[in-house]
Amino acid sequence: MDIDTKVIDGSKISSIIKEELKKEIALGLNVGLAVIMVGDNKASEIYVRNKRKACEYIGIKSFIYKLPEETTTGQIMELVEVLNNDNTVDGILIQLPLPNHINTDEVVQSIDKNKDVDGFCHENLGALISGTPNFISCTPIGIIELLKRYEIPIDSQKCVIIGRSSLVGKPLSMLLLNENATVTICHSKTNNLYEQIKDADIIISATGQINLVTGDMIKKGAVIIDVGINKDKDGKLCGDVDYASCIGAASFITPVPGGVGPMTVAMLMKNCVTSAVRKVN
Repeated sequence: MDIDTKVIDGSKISSIIKEELKKEIALGLNVGLAVIMVGDNKASEIYVRNKRKACEYIGIKSFIYKLPEETTTGQIMELVEVLNNDNTVDGILIQLPLPNHINTDEVVQSIDKNKDVDGFCHENLGALISGTPNFISCTPIGIIELLKRYEIPIDSQKCVIIGRSSLVGKPLSMLLLNENATVTICHSKTNNLYEQIKDADIIISATGQINLVTGDMIKKGAVIIDVGINKDKDGKLCGDVDYASCIGAASFITPVPGGVGPMTVAMLMKNCVTSAVRKVN
């Protein structure tokens, strides 16, 4: 018998979080987010526009720095240093990817850990591992927020993460462990993916491979979180999961688009507000 699969609406939860933040800012909190982008990347321009819109709606002041393609690593780091010392800026975000000639890690690591609202710097990643998190990467914490808002149990659950990046897979594994889940991380060198995920209670895929997870690979009632952003042969946005085949097998599933994506922006906004609150307290 098929299961009544419930769709996890990331757009709805994101809107709820933004309303909560809007009310908090309306009480008299001043919040500023600086975004640095380099070159003419059309996808980056869309992402930055979405972040600016979110800022405007909530009441966060956004400072957008669009730098020419030929900008050097040193020049970006000089700007970051100015923003590190600017009291009106509570969060600094480097829009990725940067052009190939720029040392992305050097730029990211130059951000003050207390303004690193993306949670990418080594100090913030290390703090998460040690159990004393400062700022947590927005996509992983957005996934945890989705699970909690839908009252999906994490404690004692078997969780399989497909993808080991420092942006999603690794920090997410720490967050799930902190929630008392049993965690397995799979990646491109994992043999027989089916054997790893067939008994999983929660499956999170973040690889960028279309139809990597199909309905016949999962156990009945598994929770599916799709972090992938891909385009199918018709140019339509899709994730890593064969969504149609998982309907009736999964208990919960995130769509693409409208699942994890909106939560990433919402948690970025939340990190900015948190930074501003810490500054005044």
